[in-house]
Amino acid sequence: MIFAPWLLAHTGGHHLSAGAILGWWTWDPWVLVLLALSGGLYAVGLARLWRRAGAGQGIRRWQAACFAAGWLALILALISPLDRLGEILFSAHMAQHEVLILVAAPLMVLGRPLATFVWALPPAGRERAGRWAQGPAVTAVWGLLTAPLAVWLIHGVALWIWHLPSLYQATLDDELIHACQHLSFFVSAALFWWALVHGRFGRLGYGAAVLYVFTTSLHSGVLGALLTFAPRLWYPIYEARTAAWGLSALEDQQLAGLIMWVPAGILFIVLGLALFAAWLGEAERRVAHTRSEVLLRSLERGGTEREA
Repeated sequence: MIFAPWLLAHTGGHHLSAGAILGWWTWDPWVLVLLALSGGLYAVGLARLWRRAGAGQGIRRWQAACFAAGWLALILALISPLDRLGEILFSAHMAQHEVLILVAAPLMVLGRPLATFVWALPPAGRERAGRWAQGPAVTAVWGLLTAPLAVWLIHGVALWIWHLPSLYQATLDDELIHACQHLSFFVSAALFWWALVHGRFGRLGYGAAVLYVFTTSLHSGVLGALLTFAPRLWYPIYEARTAAWGLSALEDQQLAGLIMWVPAGILFIVLGLALFAAWLGEAERRVAHTRSEVLLRSLERGGTEREA
């Protein structure tokens, strides 16, 4: 647990062993059901797809591995000791959110879960689901929700609104509001990454995706910097909680801001570079395709002239 050594070094009179902290797993039944359902549907769908088409076909092995890694990241964020620590330390809560947004969401999106979930249905159910998904109303709504500017705005608004002091502190007093916060972070991030990875950007290709990642890292970095350099507490509710552990709530807030600003910023850069590499690869494929078409047309014209 990445916070345990730092936590134990500052606990003052609060005697806790690393083993005690590592035992702070939270077994929320709703979270467990959703994790089991998503993992089970993906496993069944993948098995049926690969049994029909062959292993690695339709969903590649690396995509399945990405989904599994993202699913494990959800476990880390939602039921590991990180979840309990987030109720005491703002920095742990921030780390939890970054795992949801920058690790679990993009990895699971890369695993193409929607297509795989459909394969978990019986044949008749798959057919009905396919017809429903291709209906004009569903297509229109999905297109609107996953438009590049729309997902950029949805995710940005979710990020900033939930960090308003009154709303953020409410999540620590009400489990339902807390669950809504986590759900909005994960769903908005999943829509964001789906649109950038699987969406369509016209002739701009992945170049537009790089721009949206850069601007998102910019505004989230600004929020992190504001938290880091704020002269006063944004969330006084943490003061009593951290004081019981011999910690300064303002220092904890500064650490949370740094987590959002630096490590999260690095992850954004890594993901942006991956999209940039995909953009370059796409550009090379287009150039090669154009050259082959030009060559083919030239050969066809040459053959026609000789025949004449």
